Amino acid sequence: MTFNGTWKVYRNDNYDKFMEQMGINLVKRKLAAHDNLKVTIVQNGDKFTVNESSAFRTVEIVFTLGVAFEYNLADGTEISGTWTIEGDKLVGKFNRKDNGKELLTVREIIAGELVQSYHYDGVDAKRVFKRA
Repeated sequence: MTFNGTWKVYRNDNYDKFMEQMGINLVKRKLAAHDNLKVTIVQNGDKFTVNESSAFRTVEIVFTLGVAFEYNLADGTEISGTWTIEGDKLVGKFNRKDNGKELLTVREIIAGELVQSYHYDGVDAKRVFKRA
């Protein structure tokens, strides 16, 4: 699949505003904006293994398309939900455990870059990755 590979973040669009809307404090937002996130994605059928490595943590996320799972964001926010494939997009629909609000995440390949879009409580943001 086209998502397979190692990707390194190089640009954020409206990411600070998104994190603020998520309730992340100023210090953590400033650190996250420069986290040097590297994401390695491996797909085997409907099963994905995603390794996220940043200046703050390294975590492995294993999920199966359409099967609900729980996950903690880097700031400790607990979410649960599913990833699905919609056309050429990997779509994650999650609900926060603390307030029930939806976090929508979409990964897609655009012009050879991995674009990860977020939508939460009326705020949109993007993180753009190049192959590492």
